[in-house]
Amino acid sequence: MRAMVFDGASSNLQMRDVPVPKPGPAQVLIRIEACGVCRTDLHVIDGDLLHPKLPLIPGHEIVGRIVGLGSGVRDLREGQRVGVPWLGHTCGECLYCKEAHENLCDAPGFTGYTVDGGYAEYCVADAEFVFPLEDNADPVALAPLLCAGLIGYRSFRLCGDVRRLGIFGFGAAAHILCQIARYKGIDVYAFTREGDKTAQEFARRLGAVWSGSSSVRPPEDLDASIIFAPVGELIPTALKSLRKGGRVVCGGIHMSDIPSFPYADLWEERSIHSVANLTRLDGEAFFPLAVRAGVTTETVAYPLEQANEALADLRSGKLQGAAVLVP
Repeated sequence: MRAMVFDGASSNLQMRDVPVPKPGPAQVLIRIEACGVCRTDLHVIDGDLLHPKLPLIPGHEIVGRIVGLGSGVRDLREGQRVGVPWLGHTCGECLYCKEAHENLCDAPGFTGYTVDGGYAEYCVADAEFVFPLEDNADPVALAPLLCAGLIGYRSFRLCGDVRRLGIFGFGAAAHILCQIARYKGIDVYAFTREGDKTAQEFARRLGAVWSGSSSVRPPEDLDASIIFAPVGELIPTALKSLRKGGRVVCGGIHMSDIPSFPYADLWEERSIHSVANLTRLDGEAFFPLAVRAGVTTETVAYPLEQANEALADLRSGKLQGAAVLVP
C-alpha cells in the first residue's frame, strides 16, 4: 500500500510502498477513505512531542471502512464505516483507567504517534477504540470530527456552564465548536491572529457574536475561554477577559512557554485548565450531538501524496477550516 512516512530525520514525509497491515486479535483492518491533518501531526513531525514510533505513518483523524476482522471482534462487521481517533489503546489496569479517566492512562497507545496512523491506504485499529460513523455521509467532511471535534468538545465540557465563551485560534477545532456552542444558545467571541480578517469573517459567518484580534479586549467579560492556538502568551491575555470565577481551558497537546503574569489576573477564583486526550465516552456523547446540531465542516482536500503541502499550509495559517488527505 502507499503511505506517507515520517523517518525522524526530516520533517518532510516520504511516499513509500509498505505492506498492508494485518489485524491482530481484537483489531480491525480499515481501508482508509479520508484522514484529517491535525496540528498534533505537526507537533510530532517538528519534534515537539518526543519519542514517536519510527518509522511512523502519522494521522489520527481517520475515516474508513472495515475490510478485515481480527479474532475476537464481535460488534463490528466488514463494510462498516468507522472512525479512528487519537486515543488508540489503553491498558485498562492503571488507576486512571479504573477510575474512568482513560484519557490519562499510564500506558496508552496514540494513533499516528506511538502506533501507525492514517496517512496511508490502510490501517489497523483496536476494535474497542473505533467509532461507528454515518454510512451515507461524506468521509472528507467527517474526518475533522475525529480530533478537532472530539478535543473541542472535551475542552467545551471542561468550561462548565457558560453563556459567553471565548475561543482563541479559529481553526479546525474552533469552527466545529462554534456551531455546537451556538446550537446550545451560547454566545461565542472569536479571537484570531492580529489582522486576520478572513478568520474573523469566517467566525461571524458561523455564528460568533464578536470576532477580533487576540490583543483586543472583547466588549463583555467572558465566562470561559478555550485556547486552541499553541501560544502560551495567550493565557495571560485570556485571563484578563474573564469574569470572576471564570476558566481558561487549554485545548492543545503542546504549547509554548507561558510568560509570567500578575497574580491579580488569576485571583477571584479564576482558573487555568489543560485538556489531555479524550475518552470513548466523549465520542459517544459528541457524535450524536454533532448530528443534532447540524455541524458542517469546512475542509480542503489534498491527495495523499500532497501530505507535505497540507502540513505546510496548516503550519503557515493558510487554511480556513481543516485539511484532509484522500488516498
